[in-house]
Amino acid sequence: NIPEDQADKLLLASWGLPKAVLEKYHSLGVVQMFEWQAECLMLGQVLEGKNLVYSAPTSAGKTLVAELLILKRVLETRKKALLILPFVSVAKEKKCYLQ
Repeated sequence: NIPEDQADKLLLASWGLPKAVLEKYHSLGVVQMFEWQAECLMLGQVLEGKNLVYSAPTSAGKTLVAELLILKRVLETRKKALLILPFVSVAKEKKCYLQ
């Protein structure tokens, strides 16, 4: 669980994302994360590029964790990222969403 003094980590705005990215998430109704999502981002050196393996049921929010990790790394390192998705329909959806 997230300590009370780090409860702000549930808010997307506390992760240093650009205003345009936050506005896009907010327009889709995503303003904060679940505790388990924030815990994933705060584990070890995940934000510095270390590996993360996590599991959750369908529609639990796994993609948001991956998106935030990718966005932060791309913006901070100015390098490209490769996002592999399991289905063409999901890939098309994410293409439109991430543009």
